[in-house]
Amino acid sequence: MVRWRSGVVSSVGRRWRGVVTLDVSVGPSTVRALAYPALTGEPVAGDRVLLNVGALEMGLGTGGFALVVALPDRLPPDPPVPASRDSGHLVKARYTPLQAIVLGVDEEASPHRAVMESVDSVDGMPVVVADLHSALPAILAGVGPELSVAYVMTDGGALPAWFSRTLDGLRGHLAGTVTVGQSFGGDLEATTVHSGLLAARHVLHADVTVVTQGPGNLGTGTAWGFSGVAAGEAVNAAAVLGGRPVASLRLSDADPRARHRGISHHSLTAYGRVALAPADVVVPAPPPPFVEGALAELASRHRIVHVPVEGLEAALKVSPVPLSTMGRGLEADPWYFLAAAAAGRHAAALTRSG
Repeated sequence: MVRWRSGVVSSVGRRWRGVVTLDVSVGPSTVRALAYPALTGEPVAGDRVLLNVGALEMGLGTGGFALVVALPDRLPPDPPVPASRDSGHLVKARYTPLQAIVLGVDEEASPHRAVMESVDSVDGMPVVVADLHSALPAILAGVGPELSVAYVMTDGGALPAWFSRTLDGLRGHLAGTVTVGQSFGGDLEATTVHSGLLAARHVLHADVTVVTQGPGNLGTGTAWGFSGVAAGEAVNAAAVLGGRPVASLRLSDADPRARHRGISHHSLTAYGRVALAPADVVVPAPPPPFVEGALAELASRHRIVHVPVEGLEAALKVSPVPLSTMGRGLEADPWYFLAAAAAGRHAAALTRSG
């Protein structure tokens, strides 16, 4: 289950919001490690650290770090406000050793409680749903800078929002991040996708909201064994709250795995079988030749919308964060990013059409 190691911090490396990277001496070896100071305290050179090295030893691309579990000889102080119902009682990563207690956006102690108690609709807000976290900056490029965009991060991938260097680089380009379910570390915390969407609309005042899992999609290569199934459930949540669901397709002619070439089986399953509410399924126009045959599986339930991609490649090239999916960038896998950007462009058009 957990592969434990004990080591000593030899040096402190790169930082981004909520994260610090470390080199840790473990016996004769040095491993790269990652710590969340809000959970563990601030590590410094010479600290003894307890590590979980499971993802590192498995060679996972997204999660290929040893993770700092604790600084056992120098524990951090308690938070300045005692944990109580008045200061927040949402428990995320529940009943794990590093469960975090946060203030929910709709809790009694939240400054947004009155707003959240009074709303039950997102008032026709377009909600762009995608399978992978890597679609977020491409969708944002398609929406453009004129509209306010919020991000609702689900718990299918990384639980701490801090893990995402994409989110760190998009500060100033997003109205904010709402972490929902077991995920945490966003600008706002919510219990469900539903309350997260309401917060995005009425607290962050978003014109458009994007829903994806955090980085680190989980998949087994089977029809139903992948965390992106939740994309279909997000479509349903957007619809039941009076939003306008927009489905971003996972397209590729570069993925070496047959199940992800053309329209990924993730999209076909999440939108074609899990999403019960109709969505606008966006197809880049002119469409790549490999998509037409698979669209029939989606057209019986959803509206197929062809969106011109002229100008989107230029917008993607000036993204404030690097574009990468499964190790492939824009040049290596252009249809993946163009499809996501087209979904963003369509969402922006929906806001203008009322």
